[in-house]
Amino acid sequence: MPLKETIETNYKNSLKSKNKMEISTYRLILSAIKDLDISNRAGPNKKETNDEDIKKLLKKMIKQRTESIEIYSKNNRKDLLDVEQKEFDLLSTFLPKQLNEEETKKICSETISKLGAQSIKEMGKVMGELKKQYPDNLDFAKAGPMLKELLNK
Repeated sequence: MPLKETIETNYKNSLKSKNKMEISTYRLILSAIKDLDISNRAGPNKKETNDEDIKKLLKKMIKQRTESIEIYSKNNRKDLLDVEQKEFDLLSTFLPKQLNEEETKKICSETISKLGAQSIKEMGKVMGELKKQYPDNLDFAKAGPMLKELLNK
């Protein structure tokens, strides 16, 4: 089942169960998908919105929630933090599980040795390989600093 249909089905189920938090989050997602559909249909590069486009959109939304969670936790805004955390959790259910820090470091080390990278100058080559191998389950915001650290040794 395409990702958009899954989201729409879950939205309908949350309407039936009257879960206000889920309803509002699904509305946000569906609204963003509709905007993406419109932008994909406009201009010279017309195309249908596919699952990959939706995954990119969800990653962007998750990144926004992560930044908000960080800010709210620093400023002790528990009320807003809870809302963002619930939205983050719901959005995350539609993407593959992200690798933890230990797994990310292991993968970075393996890729560096596989490519024979020696210095920070080759970081782009290593990052490109990581993006090819692990596009969905590697957090590149964490991988970047790890690569710098590993390549500077």
